Amino acid sequence: MLRKLRLTLDMIKVEHSIFALPFAATGALLAVRESSFAVEGLPAKLWWILLCMVSARSAAMAFNRLLDQEIDGRNPRTAMRHLPAGLLGREFAIVFTVASAAIFALSAAQLGVLCAILSPVALGIVFGYSYTKRFTSMSHLVLGFALGIAPAAAWIAIRGSLDARIVWLTVAVMLWTAGFDVIYSCQDIDFDRRAGLSSIPARLGAAQALTVARLLHIGMIGALISLSTAFWLGWLSWAGIAVVAALLIYEHSLVKANDLSRVNAAFFTVNGYIGILFFAFWAADMLWAGR
Repeated sequence: MLRKLRLTLDMIKVEHSIFALPFAATGALLAVRESSFAVEGLPAKLWWILLCMVSARSAAMAFNRLLDQEIDGRNPRTAMRHLPAGLLGREFAIVFTVASAAIFALSAAQLGVLCAILSPVALGIVFGYSYTKRFTSMSHLVLGFALGIAPAAAWIAIRGSLDARIVWLTVAVMLWTAGFDVIYSCQDIDFDRRAGLSSIPARLGAAQALTVARLLHIGMIGALISLSTAFWLGWLSWAGIAVVAALLIYEHSLVKANDLSRVNAAFFTVNGYIGILFFAFWAADMLWAGR
């Protein structure tokens, strides 16, 4: 059982929760900052938000691997993933998916009535993404939206309602995720075309797809500027935006249409730093302003 659990956590790359988690934490801090009263039970709320984030992503990733098992088995790049390679059985992956979804729903219920009501909607979004590559090249934006709802959800968890301003952070995360997913998908252009799967790289080719990724990331910076302006944040938030922009420029310098050998460095390493450093600068700005 422990071996199966370890293999499942490896299959879903649980460590990659770091991508969206800093943005969800930023949404929570913004909600606390904008509260005119002390947030009751804040440490517990932050714990439940963390559990919601990890369990929802775990359920979504396991579901994606289950749904794509046959496709992954035909793709040389993904044929050695746990399910198609036989390292993990479908039955255990199904149980893990259901258990993760249940943990998410129970955790959301601890964060208030609205979070409990919206939890099935959130699961529908993160599960629904897995189908989109079968019929639309806009699947990258759907994935981005699935991650982008995290900061808005964290805001709702703290405040019990939604503020339109936090949607700028949802837009930023959506465009950021869509951009790096386009880059990552450039590895599968030939396979996606043969298999009849939809993606921007398969539709446009690597060169134009990388241009689209750059435009999406420019849009992310614009959304972050709008967010900082909407909340009247200080110079540290602007420094954080500048750091994100510099890292995105570096990320795009790593990949070329005729050389995708450093896609993993661009996808995993750089994007991990983007999330962590963004949160560090914005948290510092909010804590500094609160002094």
